Amino acid sequence: MESEPSIWSVQDSLDELSQLAVSVGFEVIGAVHQRMRSAHPATFVGRGKVEQIREMATEQRGDLVIFDNELSPSQQRNLEETLKVPVIDRSQVILDVFAERARTKEGRLQVQLAAQEYMLPRLAGAWTHLSRQFGRGETRGGPGETQLELDRRRARERVADLKRQIERVREQRQVHRQNRREHGLQVASLVGYTNAGKSTLFNALVNAGVSAQNRPFDTLDPTTRRLTLPSGQAMLLSDTVGFIQKLPVTLVAAFRATLEELAEADVLVHVLDVTHPCGFEQSQEVDRTLASLGVAEKPRVTALNKVDHLHGVTAYDDVFTGEIGAMLQKMTDHYTNAVAVSAVRRWGLDRLRAAIERTLATVSK
Repeated sequence: MESEPSIWSVQDSLDELSQLAVSVGFEVIGAVHQRMRSAHPATFVGRGKVEQIREMATEQRGDLVIFDNELSPSQQRNLEETLKVPVIDRSQVILDVFAERARTKEGRLQVQLAAQEYMLPRLAGAWTHLSRQFGRGETRGGPGETQLELDRRRARERVADLKRQIERVREQRQVHRQNRREHGLQVASLVGYTNAGKSTLFNALVNAGVSAQNRPFDTLDPTTRRLTLPSGQAMLLSDTVGFIQKLPVTLVAAFRATLEELAEADVLVHVLDVTHPCGFEQSQEVDRTLASLGVAEKPRVTALNKVDHLHGVTAYDDVFTGEIGAMLQKMTDHYTNAVAVSAVRRWGLDRLRAAIERTLATVSK
């Protein structure tokens, strides 16, 4: 639905949703959108659009409908009753992606908390889609009031237990951060839109061996390694979870212990994919998310990544000449302490280390 001004085009947002859906095993067979001033309180989109979606799902044998905007529990139930297939929204798809990517105990705890809090208000119409993750039966018969309240109580207890476990993780992280401060080590954290190449750059800088596949949210668990700067000074570099537009509030809250690493960092290194057609929009989304976390004003270095993928570039020197050089110069002028790099080719890493060192020197003064 296109209902309010956005830096993202409707098609770009739908394309991204399609990529997320495919990454967790769905096959996308069609897409529609509707321009409207406000969401319909009962079905989010208008009745005519609901009927169009129903006909499309029937004709193409679709067995799931995904909305790009978050649906209320009642909207979701009403849509399922009309469409006769499960209905989910972008938030649930992102939760599915996170659930598949979480590898460590901490990551799984955070994803489980976000999923439980997202599911809690939807228990009354618990749809079959959740059965894949939470072990619910295949039938969708309406539970009685007593069973519903029991389910809600158990869900609230589970949420409370997960929060206690994550709080212990948070306390452990605070101890580690205190140890770093006592040893006088400064910290830089990589931030960026998902799939911008953060983990590939992290591996190139510190040889960490972190998974860096070409898929959304490949890295959920923060990793910290020692990095030696050009002067020989040692510091710590952290890789953190990537951002995305319309990131569910429950996920941001659940990953608070992880995202606190950003608050403790001396410098943020914003990794930007210069080849992505929505690179500017992605950078704006990163800025918005950092602002929501209260860290937007932190000193920053920008890594203009994937310059080796630019047309006509065969060597690092090519990015400083001709039209490509002019384009990158404009980006360098626009972004803070920008450095052109290729994490895959390991181009520009010395320049990036030097930029991080210069920025850290301003922090320590």
